[in-house]
Amino acid sequence: MASPVFPPPEEIPSLLPRPGSIVWTHAGDARLLATAGYALLLQVAHPTVGAGVVEHSNFKEDPWGRLLRTLDYTYAMVYGGPDLAPEVGRRVRQMHKQITGVTPDGQRYHALEPEAYAWVHATLAEAIVSGHRMFGRRMGSPEVERFWAAWRANGRLVGVRARDLPPRWSAFRTYFEHMVDARLQDNEAVHDVLGALGQPPAPPGWRLGEHAWRALSAPAVRVVSLATVGLLPARLRERFGAPWTARHELELRATAALSRTATPILPRALRNVGPGYLRWRAAAIGRGGFASPAVRGSRPAEARARAGAGAR
Repeated sequence: MASPVFPPPEEIPSLLPRPGSIVWTHAGDARLLATAGYALLLQVAHPTVGAGVVEHSNFKEDPWGRLLRTLDYTYAMVYGGPDLAPEVGRRVRQMHKQITGVTPDGQRYHALEPEAYAWVHATLAEAIVSGHRMFGRRMGSPEVERFWAAWRANGRLVGVRARDLPPRWSAFRTYFEHMVDARLQDNEAVHDVLGALGQPPAPPGWRLGEHAWRALSAPAVRVVSLATVGLLPARLRERFGAPWTARHELELRATAALSRTATPILPRALRNVGPGYLRWRAAAIGRGGFASPAVRGSRPAEARARAGAGAR
């Protein structure tokens, strides 16, 4: 008899990050927005995820909506509390049930394939750990182990089985290297992501014109582009045909060093934007317009989301 996909209700509180816990304090650092592209690129390089994004996602048509819905999902799972987080997890898994098709090389795929489904969850942890190492305060080995144990447990709320991810971060590194060497591929979705991050369109409602957007967004776009490509293993950069020079490396390191230096004076609101973000997006999340990084947003008839719950 197959085991249940989701944990029983009485177990849910133990799977949620608590205020002050290592996931709670590290997942919401505003500087991690620079590593969002890195996580997304790792995800879509998996053949199943990449094919699903090309055939079922509206990333190219609505990259800003895509970003917001992804943040809705990520922050809800960490800061949403016992009402919102399990609900989001169930809806995300339900949405993945309809993501099926055929890859460009003729292989049938389904978004709920355990390897691909768990990989998406794993890449978010990799981006957070690498993001803090690059732009914030590096977590020591014991901290990373605790972070990974809690992140892996939180994945059960979205239906990621414990056995589909390594139990310790030390084993995660071997798992990650295997995925890079044996599973990740250059594909259409990879180049869609690289193109969108390199020259993002103005967000909806922008009224100052295209030239003003280009000028004002250029510094942030540059940091995101550098982090997206620079954090990749060198063999993935080569596989994707992503240019990377000594000048790029120097620019990324200089930017990251400046960011790390600012850590002691970083405003409290920027050290953890997750709870505030959920309050800001409460209405949209309540309408059900959220998704994981690989699928479109859903629009269920009713939502019980209370974004402030668990975010205080």
